[in-house]
Amino acid sequence: GGGTSNNSGSDKQTYYKLSLFGQEKDSVYAMAQTLFSGGSTHGDIALVEAALSPQEFYHLVKIGVPFPHNTFGGYIGYKTDNDPKQRGTSAGPWTSQQMYRKLLVQVEKERIPLLDKHEVISLLISEKGEEKRVVGAIAINKNIASTGLSSLVIFQAENIVMGTGGPGGLYKTSVYPKKHLGSSGIALEVGAKAVNLTEWQYGLASIKFRWNVSGTYQQAIPRYISTKLDGSDEREFLNDFFPSMGKLATAIFLKGYQWPFDVEKIKNYGSSLIDILVYQENILKGRRVFLDFRKNPKANQKLEEFNLNNLDAEAYTYLKKGEALLNTPFARLKQMNPLAVDLYRQNGIDLSKEPLEISVCAQHNNGGLLGNIWWESNIKHLFPIGEVNGTH
Repeated sequence: GGGTSNNSGSDKQTYYKLSLFGQEKDSVYAMAQTLFSGGSTHGDIALVEAALSPQEFYHLVKIGVPFPHNTFGGYIGYKTDNDPKQRGTSAGPWTSQQMYRKLLVQVEKERIPLLDKHEVISLLISEKGEEKRVVGAIAINKNIASTGLSSLVIFQAENIVMGTGGPGGLYKTSVYPKKHLGSSGIALEVGAKAVNLTEWQYGLASIKFRWNVSGTYQQAIPRYISTKLDGSDEREFLNDFFPSMGKLATAIFLKGYQWPFDVEKIKNYGSSLIDILVYQENILKGRRVFLDFRKNPKANQKLEEFNLNNLDAEAYTYLKKGEALLNTPFARLKQMNPLAVDLYRQNGIDLSKEPLEISVCAQHNNGGLLGNIWWESNIKHLFPIGEVNGTH
């Protein structure tokens, strides 16, 4: 249970699938086009993912993952990161952990053996002409690693499914769980091809407790402040770069479902301008940056007083529907997503009493090992799946 799926999340960790309820039109081809338009996804793979997304979603529902539904049994979606449709759904901040635990129950029901604390250090291959295929792996049994060579374990395998996540150990400032380093190197070492390795996703995350501050953490419209390293000289640095408080507050709100940095959302005071300004303040100027949920953004000589009525229509309507037109960011957050508040409290951070330190963090490697529509590598019988596969 040491992988990212069991140890990470966000305000309402999103599962992405085809829209399944509501009046908004959607189709397999429309979803495939959305996946493809990101620029790092092969169109055939996008089509497979879109076509099978309802089937796999209902598989998770059937085994007990508590995705919310309405009185009529409909799984209503919402807009997630840079998506034009309402395809997102969530079982809360720990959605992937709940998926992991329910799938683990299925593994145990099937009596599939699990070898915990075995770290694979090399893949074994055979070669016939120019074709390579995987035949096994070498691992260290970390339970007895101190014994030296006797801790080595050799596995013979017809197929190897490699679901080890992205190379999270590459970055100092990262939202990956601290022990998640990735293992793409052992596949590259035996000749597995890679694709899109330079393509990464970055976004705002807390750094004391590593967690994405997306969704309602932004839709609550907290105050962005920076300080010197010793905590002195507090200032609201975003104020200097926006023409009005309404524009600033709306950009913060939109950062909720436009969370990853997107160069197309910098212009016209878009939400990704915030990522640039946080990076400048934090890295270039050497200051600490915080989200403060205790107070609304403050006026200055340039910007008017904060007023929810000055939000763009999209933001105002969202908060009104959620009954979150309340006086403080903390009150709005607690109303929209009380689990998001509890999560930080459980990790020693009370958002009602202290600001939350953040930075622009590496969050996801869009590249990885090359795979075909069956997720099979050019090394036959090796199947990199999930983030380690460079699909998107």
